[in-house]
Amino acid sequence: MSGLGDLDPVVSLQFRKNVQEVLVDVPNPDDYFLLRWLRGEGHMVFQKEEDLDNIMNWQPSEVLQLYDTGGLSGYGREGCPVWLDTTGCLDPKGLLLSSSKSAMVKKRIQILALLLRECELQSEKLGKKIETFIMIFDLECLGLKHFWKPATEIYQEFFSILENNFPKTVKYLIVVKAPKLFPVAYNLVKAFISEETRKKIVKLISPDQLPAEYGGTLTDPDGNPKYLTKIKYGGVVPKKYYLQNQMKMQYEHTVSVNRGSSHQVETEILFPGCVLRWQFMLDGSDIGVGIYLKTKTGEQQRAKEMIEVLPTQKYNCHLVPEDGTLTCTEPGVYVLRFDNTYSLVHPKKVSYTVEVLLPDKAFEEKIQKL
Repeated sequence: MSGLGDLDPVVSLQFRKNVQEVLVDVPNPDDYFLLRWLRGEGHMVFQKEEDLDNIMNWQPSEVLQLYDTGGLSGYGREGCPVWLDTTGCLDPKGLLLSSSKSAMVKKRIQILALLLRECELQSEKLGKKIETFIMIFDLECLGLKHFWKPATEIYQEFFSILENNFPKTVKYLIVVKAPKLFPVAYNLVKAFISEETRKKIVKLISPDQLPAEYGGTLTDPDGNPKYLTKIKYGGVVPKKYYLQNQMKMQYEHTVSVNRGSSHQVETEILFPGCVLRWQFMLDGSDIGVGIYLKTKTGEQQRAKEMIEVLPTQKYNCHLVPEDGTLTCTEPGVYVLRFDNTYSLVHPKKVSYTVEVLLPDKAFEEKIQKL
């Protein structure tokens, strides 16, 4: 039985008869292909829309080639391709300002197509069907910058594409060097990952198929344990690649902060480990922004009566989006405060969104036990 399962011979014959006109243009319409088609939600439509037959001929921009992460490390004990992705080293904002969301997603689709092609090559080489691959995600440097909303939307779209259009192709998803923030990151994407994929467990990979950096034996010719000849480690994108200085955002609220006054946005945090995320844009010259923790609930408090968590900083961000994140170390009511008390003449119009990113409690408990 394959990773996809087996297709009943009678069902296979009838199905081929029903779709014979479509299969004329398919290079290798074996039972494995038919199963993937049946299991995928609109896979054939997706294949046509994304031109998967020619996607390996697509050349990503220079910045994506240099600063996107990952590479084909080797093969698992049973012959499955192994993709190692140093996601924690990714500069999501730099890449999005230097490229586009669609290009970044297409680059990820190209990676999936590459892995499937490697499966076909391994099948020919080993004389048995190889139809799944292993993905390793190194999250050592995962930080709050990775929780920027446009970035998390790309991660979510990638996993959605993986589940809906490349069904049952993942043998294992392996996470290494997971930081304390990982439960929050996992909770952001788990809705886009099937229950079956979530249950994938870590299996051993031969040392000669992994970089020495990860306990294997692979090195560069000069002995570098990172195996840079195959694995891209990303890094901060130089601003010379930037095509834009901002991204268009949508906001949930708009308020006018009168001269000599402030506007407070309260958010209740029920338990430690949550991430408070906010985005705002100002239609005016400048405004102060700070984060406070209330000492009394159920009543309005002045700034001096609350605990200052992030000191007020003045932003000169006229029509330029700003964003921020905070890992909340204790429960309570947190206040995002827009401060215009210093302005004696001009009111300020502010558009903003405030969200709470919750950790996945199961993964949080596992990390705490390590």
